[in-house]
Amino acid sequence: MVSMEQGLHRFGYCVLNIDYPSRSAAITQLADAVIPPAIAKCRSNGATTIHFVTHSMGGILVRDYLARHNVQDLGRVVMIGPPNQGSEVVDRLGRLWLFEAINGPAGRELGTQPSSTPNRLGPVNFPLGVIAGDRSINLINSIFIRGRNDGKVSVTKTKVDGLADHVIIAATHPFIVRNRATLHQTVHFLRTGAFDHSHSPN
Repeated sequence: MVSMEQGLHRFGYCVLNIDYPSRSAAITQLADAVIPPAIAKCRSNGATTIHFVTHSMGGILVRDYLARHNVQDLGRVVMIGPPNQGSEVVDRLGRLWLFEAINGPAGRELGTQPSSTPNRLGPVNFPLGVIAGDRSINLINSIFIRGRNDGKVSVTKTKVDGLADHVIIAATHPFIVRNRATLHQTVHFLRTGAFDHSHSPN
């Protein structure tokens, strides 16, 4: 997320680029460990409006936290490549020892079944824009995914009921956050509450 951090700085945003040990705990535990101190830090820096920009599972942490907590100074949320309805890759590989070793317990929560964490969270009730990628460099993962996908999650499963806008970028899951179009669309949504569809080829 360093390139996104630098890009948002150039557009005048005060940015906290929060790293977290994604393989160390379940989603709710990670959300409670990471998000409250980040919010407190923003407020201590004088922020009166707090936006979230997330990549991949980070979006599910934010959904989980906001489903349980009211953040009164919440602005807008942009999720980049989020498994908002889970990922078929987890359905197929999540039970393997190697998968959990790489992705941790939180990764195993991201299947597509109704009982998975993303699907149990339900609709969102905050201003959300989702950016999806439709290119893959992981051809093995893409075998398991139906339809257009970024190698980790399908375009369709990035969506969630209640979102304000959705846009597709020609990018892969690992590199979409470095894409200039992603930065452009992120800033446009943070400023207006909508994406710039005149710049979207899809």
